[in-house]
Amino acid sequence: MNKDIKIYIAGHRGLVGSAIKREFERKGYTNLVYKTHSELDLTDSKAVVEFFEQEKPDWVVQAAAKVGGILGNNTYPVEFMLENLKIQNNIIENSYKSGVKKLLFLGSSCIYPKNTPQPMKEEYLLSDYLEKTNEGYALAKICGIKLCNYYNREYGTNYMSVMPCNLYGIGDNYHPQNAHVIPMLIRRFHEAKINNLPETTVWGTGTPRREFLFADDLAEAVVFLMENKDAKDVGEFINIGSGFDMPISEIVELIKETVGYKGKLVYDKTKPDGTMLKLMDVSKINTLGWKAKTDLKEGLKIAYNDFLKREIK
Repeated sequence: MNKDIKIYIAGHRGLVGSAIKREFERKGYTNLVYKTHSELDLTDSKAVVEFFEQEKPDWVVQAAAKVGGILGNNTYPVEFMLENLKIQNNIIENSYKSGVKKLLFLGSSCIYPKNTPQPMKEEYLLSDYLEKTNEGYALAKICGIKLCNYYNREYGTNYMSVMPCNLYGIGDNYHPQNAHVIPMLIRRFHEAKINNLPETTVWGTGTPRREFLFADDLAEAVVFLMENKDAKDVGEFINIGSGFDMPISEIVELIKETVGYKGKLVYDKTKPDGTMLKLMDVSKINTLGWKAKTDLKEGLKIAYNDFLKREIK
């Protein structure tokens, strides 16, 4: 593999993009291109056109997105749908116009219907209604998958789409309201610990089951696919996950133990649970030659140490 190939990583400072950047660097790639939001607004079509005309990357990894948890998705569906559509449309269209040889589009497991049979197989896409709390974000990601496939079919491009399960890890977003469940609880339990709070609240009933994947494991899968596979190998899209789920209540206990919080947990059952079951079928990616390797307990320790380094001044 030519390690001088020019690779554009969109969203290189986010949880997923930063992990992918680290993995490419670990593998010895030397010609990585990335821009901060202040340098390149991916919702600005004119700016994106100019960027691709100037840089002409060989490969593109589309990891840029507006993301958030249940609260953010449910409260701001216009922003989540519109911003993501603009970002991905600009990148995919201009990748084609500038002659990009291979593109990988990052989606999300929320593209699957709310009541999808478990584990979720790739062919279950669009087989039923979506979960309402993140419908806008999910629809945007489905459009990204379809657009990549349409380009492959109509223009013979080599655009792959991957659908990771819930992610966590180094460089996560620890916003107290808009973060995903693991980083939100890491912050909440840490603040409860340092303030000696006798109890703290967890949203929902704790009964839904969730699958989590360490972001650096996803990055390994992405680079593996870019180096070794093509759109014809992947099909319409491919699931990437750990292949293992557990109740939210057990995940909460693991986070509590990792942080060292000793107080009582109170489940606020007035808050939404979201989809009750959400396990991905990863047999396809496993058959291609990749499997997750980071245990949740081990990954949580790494994530909490990263939180302490970045968030606690």
